Amino acid sequence: MGFILMTYKKELIRSMNYLSKNPKTIFLGQSVSFPGNSMYNTLVGVPSKKKIELPVFEDVQMGLSIGLALEGFIPVSCFPRFDFLILAFNQLVNHLDKIRYMSRNEMRPQVIIRTAVGAKKPLDGGPQHTQDYSRIFKNVLSEVKVIKLEDKNKIFQTFKTIIKDKNKHSYLIIENGDMFNKD
Repeated sequence: MGFILMTYKKELIRSMNYLSKNPKTIFLGQSVSFPGNSMYNTLVGVPSKKKIELPVFEDVQMGLSIGLALEGFIPVSCFPRFDFLILAFNQLVNHLDKIRYMSRNEMRPQVIIRTAVGAKKPLDGGPQHTQDYSRIFKNVLSEVKVIKLEDKNKIFQTFKTIIKDKNKHSYLIIENGDMFNKD
């Protein structure tokens, strides 16, 4: 009797397929419908009708994700590099993270933000594509939960817990680009 060896990437694929079964989820960002980065490869089983391909405008993407969440969707907002998410910092910190407080807990948008610390192997993308800002984001965000995915064995359970969060928190999930191609 054999078993299937799950890799970091396969666990992300399994998790995204699981999330896509929820009628409220919608996936948006760069290269969610068309190839262009490693994150695209984790969305292979997500139905195309659940994907919104966006150009490079991270601040607008975060604002759009918040708006969709306020309308009852659960956006899975994909920022392929942590370095790119910095451009959405205003919307993330001043809006998504503070909206419960500003609305006296009447508005509770749930956004799942996926980003990755860029891989340094087989090709190092350099300092504009491989920085890890996890500590900074954890220090600044008070309502958005920050989770760094290091252990492939915890990936699926992490996303399963997130989608079932009865308090409807938003989450920033930080993936490890170097793990995408490892067994």
